[in-house]
Amino acid sequence: MSTVRAAASLRRMHSSASAPAREAVNRHSRTVTQPKSQGASQAMLYATEGVDQQEDFNKAMVGVASVWYEGNPCNQHILGLGQRIKKSLVKSGIIGYQYGVVGVSDGISMGTSGMRYSLQSRDLIADSVETAAGGHWLDGTVVIPGCDKNMPGTLMALGRLNRPGLMVYGGTIRPGHCGGNGRPVEQLDIVSAFQSYGRYLQEGQTEEAEQIRAETIRNSCPGSGACGGMYTANTMASAIEALGMALPGSSSYPAESEEKLKECDTIGPAMMQLLEKNVLPRQIMTRQAFENAMVLTMALGGSTNAVLHLIAIAHSVGVTLTVDDFQSVSDRNPLPADLKPSGKYRHPLLIRLGLMTGDEMTVTGKTLGENCDAWMEKNQKRWEGQDVIRPLDNPIKSSGHIRILRGNLAPGGAVAKITGKEGLKFTGKCRAFDDEESFVKAVESGSIKKGEKTVVVLRYLGPTGGPGMPEMLKPTSLIMGAGLGYDVACLTDGRFSGGSHGFVIGHVVPEAQLGGPIALVQDGDVIHIDAVANTLAVDVSDEEMAERKTHWTAPPLKVSQGALYKYTKIVADASRGCITDG
Repeated sequence: MSTVRAAASLRRMHSSASAPAREAVNRHSRTVTQPKSQGASQAMLYATEGVDQQEDFNKAMVGVASVWYEGNPCNQHILGLGQRIKKSLVKSGIIGYQYGVVGVSDGISMGTSGMRYSLQSRDLIADSVETAAGGHWLDGTVVIPGCDKNMPGTLMALGRLNRPGLMVYGGTIRPGHCGGNGRPVEQLDIVSAFQSYGRYLQEGQTEEAEQIRAETIRNSCPGSGACGGMYTANTMASAIEALGMALPGSSSYPAESEEKLKECDTIGPAMMQLLEKNVLPRQIMTRQAFENAMVLTMALGGSTNAVLHLIAIAHSVGVTLTVDDFQSVSDRNPLPADLKPSGKYRHPLLIRLGLMTGDEMTVTGKTLGENCDAWMEKNQKRWEGQDVIRPLDNPIKSSGHIRILRGNLAPGGAVAKITGKEGLKFTGKCRAFDDEESFVKAVESGSIKKGEKTVVVLRYLGPTGGPGMPEMLKPTSLIMGAGLGYDVACLTDGRFSGGSHGFVIGHVVPEAQLGGPIALVQDGDVIHIDAVANTLAVDVSDEEMAERKTHWTAPPLKVSQGALYKYTKIVADASRGCITDG
C-alpha cells in the first residue's frame, strides 16, 4: 500500500549485533537460591507456588507486575491477563510470581483534587516494580499496564533494572453507542462523556438535553479496556511497541479480544528467549528507538503526555531526550492519521511507516523491520480499503501536531497540541483562573462567549503547584462541548489529557508556583500563540512584568504532608519530563 510501507524498505540489522551466547537463565535469582548461606531465603521460596524441589532453584524467576484495580475499566481485567501470562511462563519452564501495582484512573479523578495523584502515580508505579524485582532478585519482569500513567511507569522500572523484560498492554476498550428511537445513533467513548455537560449547557439544560446527557454517560464505557481513541494510553502503548519493548500487535489488540488472550499465551516463549540471550532493555531502548517512538507519536496525532513520558523513560536508560527533540521530529514528519480526539477513527492496527528506521532490536529478538515484515504479511487484508492513514504525500498536516513553544510567557518551553483544524495561530484576551473550578463556573455562567477570542489561562497547576500537574480534560471538554472550540484557546502550566483537542497549550515552564511569567498575566492582556513560528507571548513589556513580579508572592503549597508533599520536593519541571530521580 502507498500509505504504509512494509519493512522490506527498512534497514536491516548487522550480523555483528547478534545476541550473546546462551547461558544460565537464573542470573539474578541465583543470589538467593544457590548459596548455602541463604537457607532462609530458600526456605521461604519453598512455600511459594512453583518451587517444589531443589532443581526448581535453577529456573528463572520472573515477576508479573499487574497494574490492577477493580474500580477502573482500564485496569479491572489486568489480574486475569496476569494469571494467563503466568501460566504461559510456567509452561515455558519459568517460575512466575504475579504481584499487584497500584495506579490512578485519570478518567475517574479528572476534574477533582484526586487528579493530583495521577502523574505522581507514574513514579509510584516505577518505584513499586523496581522495588519488587530488585528486592527479590527476579531474573526478569513482564509488566501489564492499563491506564495511561501505567505504561511509562512500568517502562521506567524496566529501564532502571535493566534485566530482561517486556510490556503487555491491557488493551483498548470497545466503543459505546447511544441514540435510536428517532435520534441518530452515536458512537461514544470517554470524551463523549466529558463533553456531555458542555453539550447539555449549550442545548439549554432541557429535559431532552438531560436525557441525552444521561444516556451518553451510561453507554460511553461498555466494558474493560483503556480509553478508546488516540489518547494517552493508546499513544504510549503504540510508542512503546515502536520502541521495541512490546510484542507486535500488543498496542492494537482490544482488551476483550481473543487476540489479546492469545498474546498472553505467547509471553512464556518470548520471555524465555530474552532470558537465554540476555537481551536487556538498554540494548533495545536506544536513541534511535526513541526517534522511532517520537515519529510514530507524531504520525498518529498522539497525546502531548508522550513528551513528558518519553523523556522520563529515556532518562531511565541513560538516553538524553529534550523537548527540542520533539520539535525537530515534528518539523520533519507529517500527520497522516485521522484519529480521535481531533479525527474520525479510534485506534488502528499499529502502523509501520517508511518514516521510521527498522534496524533496532526489539523484545522479539528480531529487529523492528523484521517484525514489520511479518506483521504486514499477516495483516495485509485488514489494510485493504482503509482510510485511517492518509498517503504521506497528502497528510492531514504537513508537519507534526506537537509544537514546542517559547517566548516571554514560557521561556523554559511549553507543549502545544495543534492539528490545524482550529487554525495555526491564535490571538485573544487573557482570562486568568487560579483553579479549575473557577473556570467551570465561568462557562456555566456564560461569561465566556462565542465570537470573543479568549485565551483561558489555568495556572498554579504545575508539578509543584498542582501539585502533580493535573490534566485539564474537564475544561477543554467544556470548551468543545459548549461549541467554543474556535473562540477559546487554553493555556496552562498543568497538562492535557490525550482526549483534549482544540487550541491547547500546556507544560508551561517555569510554572506559576515558582514565579513563572504565567503567574503574572492579568485579565485583558493580549496573548499571541503561533504554532508556525513556535512562539507564545503576551503584549506586556519586560519592565511591566518585572514590576508585577515585585508585587507577587507564591501562594502556600496545597499540601503539607504525605506522598504529594514529597513529590513537590523532588519533581523536576515539565521540560525535564517531571522526573523525580535526577
